Amino acid sequence: MNYQETLDYLYQSLPMFQRVGDSAFKKDLGNTLALCSHLGNPEQKFKSIHVAGTNGKGSTSHTLAAILQAAGYKTGLYTSPHLKSFTERIKINGQEIEESAVVDFVAENRQFLENLRPSFFEMTVGMAFWYFAKNEVDIAIIEVGMGGRLDSTNVILPELSLITNIGYDHQQYLGETLPLIAGEKAGIIKSGVPVVISQTQDETTPVFLQKAKEMGATLIFADQIINVERVTSEVKGIAKYLILDNGRQFHLEFGLLGNYQKYNLPGIVEAVNQLKLMGWEISDEAFIQGLREVSFMTGLKGRWQILGENPTIIADTGHNEPGIREILAQLKTYSFHQLWMVIGMVQDKDVRKILEILPKDAQYVFCQATIPRAMPADILAQKAQEAGLKGSVIPSVNEALVFAQKNAQSHDLIFVGGSTFVVAEIDDL
Repeated sequence: MNYQETLDYLYQSLPMFQRVGDSAFKKDLGNTLALCSHLGNPEQKFKSIHVAGTNGKGSTSHTLAAILQAAGYKTGLYTSPHLKSFTERIKINGQEIEESAVVDFVAENRQFLENLRPSFFEMTVGMAFWYFAKNEVDIAIIEVGMGGRLDSTNVILPELSLITNIGYDHQQYLGETLPLIAGEKAGIIKSGVPVVISQTQDETTPVFLQKAKEMGATLIFADQIINVERVTSEVKGIAKYLILDNGRQFHLEFGLLGNYQKYNLPGIVEAVNQLKLMGWEISDEAFIQGLREVSFMTGLKGRWQILGENPTIIADTGHNEPGIREILAQLKTYSFHQLWMVIGMVQDKDVRKILEILPKDAQYVFCQATIPRAMPADILAQKAQEAGLKGSVIPSVNEALVFAQKNAQSHDLIFVGGSTFVVAEIDDL
């Protein structure tokens, strides 16, 4: 099989949660452990950092990868889902896995995969570990897919664990309360492995304290020792912050926009502090470069990405209630005449809470991504109408965006999002 045939085979043969939802969700690590054993336990052949959380884990993972890469380390990065290409999920020093390597992995392990019947995610985790071990990376940043305790990535023994924050998302799998969700995320805490929490939250703090105590792991609440203050609005894709870290004060420039990054930065800064204590050599220059050039160095897209001006067009992958609240708060910092929202969502989530907080005075264009999980645009529009929101129904993401552009004035603002998969389909991303 060539690359496209290999991808088609994987999509058709293995259940993919991002596309189909429930049927792809596995509630144990059995398949991942079996696949890793078959591959010679590659997850044991490189050092790693494990990153979990409801929001911010993708930005955090990419930023840590950029910093370590700038420091001269051969750095692997595993994230999900991908936006444009499957190969985005697995990178070394910002370079995506070669299509030939994907073909080779499937060809070499096809019979085992057909016998095991792993999920698409379980397979990609095994492929990432195989690729990182084969290429002898110095360290890999491994982003959790969902939850933590039963996530396929949770077979590694990392140098450091990091949990960004806890919010309501995937409650049908992780639990209906923040402490229950935190319990699942806390499942990545390992015996003797330091764990950094980016954002202290009253409801989840006892969960992390208890789990860390049980595992004999040092626990650091980063935002309690590191203060982050946004000092300017973004200029040409750079946001400036003032950091107060254990009495040391300094300014830094961050190449990821979005005011919500202020919640990720304490964890990123403290993770670097912890790595340096372990003996990883990360100069101030590497730290500064990694933060400033994170998008360029890692290829990260879809985080408060400015796609156009006159009218301003912004895309963001935030898709759960806490993520949307941060997006709305930041939109209020912009000056515009009319807000347009090009919105699509998935149907296995309770979208009512999100629809209820969306601005009533915006013009909406309801769309849907071309995946089975997508909520049909007309159904989303109906639910939105019940929440007092009105607009047009244009199922195609790009046609919906074009409609908004044609009808918006130059001093309006168009936001595109509601789902990672909506952002992924934007042609100009």
